[in-house]
Amino acid sequence: MTTFINADFEQRIVIRPDEYRWVESPMKGVERMMLDRIGDEVARATSIVRYEPYSEFSSHTHEGGEEFLVLEGVFADEHQSYARGTYVRNPIGSSHTPKIGKEGATIFVKLRQFSPSDTQQKVIDTTTQPWIQGSVAGLTVMPLHEFETEHVALVKWAPNTQFNAHRHWGGEEILVLDGVFHDEHGSYPRGSWLRNPHLSQHRPFTMEEGAVIYVKTGHLLG
Repeated sequence: MTTFINADFEQRIVIRPDEYRWVESPMKGVERMMLDRIGDEVARATSIVRYEPYSEFSSHTHEGGEEFLVLEGVFADEHQSYARGTYVRNPIGSSHTPKIGKEGATIFVKLRQFSPSDTQQKVIDTTTQPWIQGSVAGLTVMPLHEFETEHVALVKWAPNTQFNAHRHWGGEEILVLDGVFHDEHGSYPRGSWLRNPHLSQHRPFTMEEGAVIYVKTGHLLG
């Protein structure tokens, strides 16, 4: 049976943390907040996954690639441990067996969304990478990945920063990591997830809290 969750990529989607609905996975101690999904247990999926301390997940192969950002705790597998703030890309055909330690872990993860030609494996500790000046005052950027039309970055917004009105060629996806992100459509506290479709537009800004966001653009064309 195929599950469809926010599967129409021409629709704008906003999910705030008070709307999370956690679903148990097949593995004890692992639960998921499904943000978008097409498929059953094996699916094209975007999720927040929460691992209890000392939980495990079965060995699996990434048939369509895996991208994740560690939000809390320490995620681990047979290759290494990934502390909070680590950004990882595991290309198509890679495999691992997650095994979590005493801290537990929460990750933001995207599955089966790689171009077949995007074969670069990455592990980036975002807590040690430099920020570069953005296109407006008060904005700094940490690029994480670029391939074809897809761009992934962290963006840090100083308090009371205004960005230019812009149109999203290929769409835009945002996870608010800290502070509160705003645009003319609403306010999005830490933990909010937004998906803006191809050719949508907005004029984002911050207020006194500032914000840090994960942002991916150019990946919702087809």
